[in-house]
Amino acid sequence: MKKKLAIIHTTPVTIEPLKELAAKMIGDCEIINLVDDSILPQLSKNDGNIQEIAQRWESYAKVAEQLGADCILNACSSIGELVSSTQPKVSIPIVRIDEAMAEFAIDLATKIGVAATLETTLKPTLELLKQKALEKNKQVEFQPMLVASAYQKLISNDKEGHDLDLSIALRVLAKEVDLVVLAQASMARVVSTFTKEEQSHFVTSPELGMDAVKRIFQKY
Repeated sequence: MKKKLAIIHTTPVTIEPLKELAAKMIGDCEIINLVDDSILPQLSKNDGNIQEIAQRWESYAKVAEQLGADCILNACSSIGELVSSTQPKVSIPIVRIDEAMAEFAIDLATKIGVAATLETTLKPTLELLKQKALEKNKQVEFQPMLVASAYQKLISNDKEGHDLDLSIALRVLAKEVDLVVLAQASMARVVSTFTKEEQSHFVTSPELGMDAVKRIFQKY
C-alpha cells in the first residue's frame, strides 16, 4: 500500500524540492503539503517566540493525521522545537527535518559553521547542535553566521540577489571551519550550484531528513 507523507512548510520555496526529493529517495509515496507562510513573518516580529504559533502548528499535525498521513515531516528549522511537544498529541511519527543533520555534523566535526538568512532559524539550529554535542559528550566550537541581506532580497523577489549574497558568504565561512551546517532547507539549492569539492564542506537537512522518513516507512 502506498505510503502517505504530510510535509508542513512555512514557505512555498520548500514544496517542490522536497516533493522531488521524496520521489527520488522514497519512490512511490503520496505527498500532502500543508503551508503557512505567515509563521516566519510572525516569528521575526516576536523575537522568535514559537509558543505563539504552537497551537496552530499542532492543529496542522492533527489535520495531517486526519488526512491519513503515515508520517509528518516538519520542513522548518525555526519551529523544530515544536515537534517534541506535539508528538505526544498525534499517533503518527513526526520527523524534524534538521535533527539527522545535527547528529551527522556533530559526529563529523569539532569546528562547525552555522549559516542562516533568518535569526529565528539560526538560534534554534545552534541550540539543537549544542544539545546533540552535549548528548554525545563532545566539545564542539560553533561559528554562527547570519546572511540577513539574502533573506531581504528573497522576500523582495530578487532570487538571483539572494543566491549571490548567500553563495559569497557561505564560501567565506567554509574556509574558516571544518564543516558548515545550513540552518534552512531552502539554502541547499544554492550549495547545489557549487563544485563537488566545495559541496563536501557543507551539510544540509533535506536529504538526511528525508532519509529519516524513509527509515520510518521501512519499519511499517
